Amino acid sequence: MLDMNWIKENTETLRNTATQKKVVFPLDELLAWEDKRRSLLQETEQLRAKRNVLTKEVEQRLREGDRPAGEAAKEHVREINSALTGLEAGLAEAEQRCSELMLLAPNPVSLDTPVGRDDSDNVELRRVGTPPEFDFTPRDHVELGEMHDILDIPRGVKAGGPRSYVLKGAGLYLHLAVQRLALDVLTERGFTVMDVPVIVRPETLQRTGFFPGGMDQTYELNGENRWLAGTSEVSLVSLYSDEIVDLDNPLRLAGMSACFRREVGSAGRDVRGLYRVHQFSKIEQVILCRKDEGVSESLLQEITANAEYILELLELPYRVVAVCTGDMALKTHKQYDIETWMPSRGAYGETHSASNLLDFQARRSGIRYRDYDGRLQYCHTLNNTAVATPRILIPLLENHQQEDGSIYIPQALRKYMDGQTKLNL
Repeated sequence: MLDMNWIKENTETLRNTATQKKVVFPLDELLAWEDKRRSLLQETEQLRAKRNVLTKEVEQRLREGDRPAGEAAKEHVREINSALTGLEAGLAEAEQRCSELMLLAPNPVSLDTPVGRDDSDNVELRRVGTPPEFDFTPRDHVELGEMHDILDIPRGVKAGGPRSYVLKGAGLYLHLAVQRLALDVLTERGFTVMDVPVIVRPETLQRTGFFPGGMDQTYELNGENRWLAGTSEVSLVSLYSDEIVDLDNPLRLAGMSACFRREVGSAGRDVRGLYRVHQFSKIEQVILCRKDEGVSESLLQEITANAEYILELLELPYRVVAVCTGDMALKTHKQYDIETWMPSRGAYGETHSASNLLDFQARRSGIRYRDYDGRLQYCHTLNNTAVATPRILIPLLENHQQEDGSIYIPQALRKYMDGQTKLNL
């Protein structure tokens, strides 16, 4: 959510942002309702003040024994109360409409965010590692998973429907190993690790910027007024909603959770294997910091570097891209994606995303801190995927496959895999 005064002073910026992000934001309607709200509020406050004066006059006249004057003043109070009833109803409607329309306002993007239509216009910043060159015909992760009896998609679909899967034996242990590796890395780097709720209230999703725009991507528990979160970012940020937080040092949080996404609109895309599934697990980084763009920019680089370090421990080639305006969510100010090399695609595929939201989420969530002068300020929030699995298993299996069908286990994972160096057939 944005500050209304800022919106009034930056209407052209907001119009451009909405166009670039391809979101529908009825700015003129919001401004009209805001003008009406302010007018009704002023009129209401004036009448309330007048009523207070007349109420005291009634008491004084009656105390002085001037009953006719007292009754006249009392009648005037009744007339004001009647007028206030209509004004207050109109004010409540205007406030409600302003609140609803404010939720549609997109977060402006950073000056260095590339302008573009979709992910094809994202700008590569760097590549790390070299994609493997096989002197044999490489297999994709589905074939490798079936060969090693660690992945069973048909039975997953049998139980859960399309885009479901079963991880078995060493497949499950790899799934857990990459999560444990990420947790250990983040713990060493000062993050507090948490297991947080994934069944959340709708207002939790609204306050973190996922609703109203993302309702079609989210599973609802019918009759419960609860939803299944697609990322632990939702809960991690909301743990501090409506609080005044001590931010002398940035608050570094890491959430471990199952995640659920409907993937509406992705029919026909990435349907084979584990790339785009409805249920997955993720270790998410979230940081709350002071309202200082220099500080939050530095922390964006930090959480991106954390994800890169985990990929380097997994010995996987990857690239980092600056996400363009047309590929960004309504809530995002600046975003990097990390794409890992996937031999079966002959291309890099997205595995991580890092975002700086400035105070967008904090305003919605009511998260504040006291600055050095003791004034209350909304904080900045950031988030990043440390690791998401089973998607990360795609490059892990495919890049590390050997000609004999075995799969090399990176050194960093071996302590979580009982010392295994390979998955042998």
